[in-house]
Amino acid sequence: MLDSYPIMIEILEAWARGNEPSADELKQLAILELNDHGRSTAFGITTENVETLLEKRSQLFCSLLQHNCNLPQVKTGLELLWKLWLPLATQLTQHYQSLNRPIIQGVLGGQGTGKTTLGKALTAILTFQGYKTLSLSIDDLYKSYADREHLRQLDPRLIWRGPPGTHDVELGLRVLEELRQSQTSVTVPRFDKSLHNGLGDRIEPQLVTGINIVLFEGWFVGCRPVDNSRFDQAPEPIITESDRQFARDINQTLKDYLPLWECLDRLMVLNPIDYRLSKQWRQQAEQEMIKSGKSGMTDAEIEQFVDYFWKSLHPELFISPLVENPHLADLVVNINADHSVGQIYRPGDFI
Repeated sequence: MLDSYPIMIEILEAWARGNEPSADELKQLAILELNDHGRSTAFGITTENVETLLEKRSQLFCSLLQHNCNLPQVKTGLELLWKLWLPLATQLTQHYQSLNRPIIQGVLGGQGTGKTTLGKALTAILTFQGYKTLSLSIDDLYKSYADREHLRQLDPRLIWRGPPGTHDVELGLRVLEELRQSQTSVTVPRFDKSLHNGLGDRIEPQLVTGINIVLFEGWFVGCRPVDNSRFDQAPEPIITESDRQFARDINQTLKDYLPLWECLDRLMVLNPIDYRLSKQWRQQAEQEMIKSGKSGMTDAEIEQFVDYFWKSLHPELFISPLVENPHLADLVVNINADHSVGQIYRPGDFI
């Protein structure tokens, strides 16, 4: 598999320069595709259909680059376009056509996993194909600043927005149901994190029409409650009895979000190979902001900030079950320490 990467990149770069795909190149890529068992299985690629699917993918690949579509500019852009963005977009369009109604694609991912980049890429590809896409974050469902201030008075442990309990679940249910039912126009909530000195507040909602595919993303989208006994010997930073009680209470509140997850037609997980990388990535991002002259959190502040989220929904307890259970998630994309994409697979099929 190590020797396959240069071959693939050489072919993709030639196509990006305007060369027409050749039968020999498609044959080489077909071999590489089938050798990557986890990814080929996840995208429904078999020995019977690989030639047809790759020919269609190559045509779309070349057309997108030829027309200078608004694809995200990332270091491994051609590789991502070929291995993830295009086959995922194809899956979404096929699912949309089979259901003959708007579909909701859930995207679970934490800091630095590439949710924003993925959303931009899929939107560019789907728009090029004539599909209307909407990106909706669970952050857009936050309760108003006033409501969250009242909530914090009732429960001082909710020092920041983010955990279950700080969102308007009923609002989210109404919006997702209206989108699924193909209503002529839907009012979509929006949230500005910069308001109130970073505490954030709702802003003017967005009116959308004719949406085909919804990308609903967030750091715990699709997470399900676990047995309370899991907190008896929980991983750090859930250390004290008050930490454990907070985790149990948030776990209970998470049940209120299950109707939201039932609106999802599919769920994919952007999964760091080590969940602790999200803290490192956040520190790097804040340091870059400070170097550029903007305000940012110190490493100590980030430690406290990230630990707060891990105390509420710890990745080992809430995300690990999703990447292992094919009944809970449809696709897992491992994210390496350098933010590059690693293994792509369907839960239950990985090596």
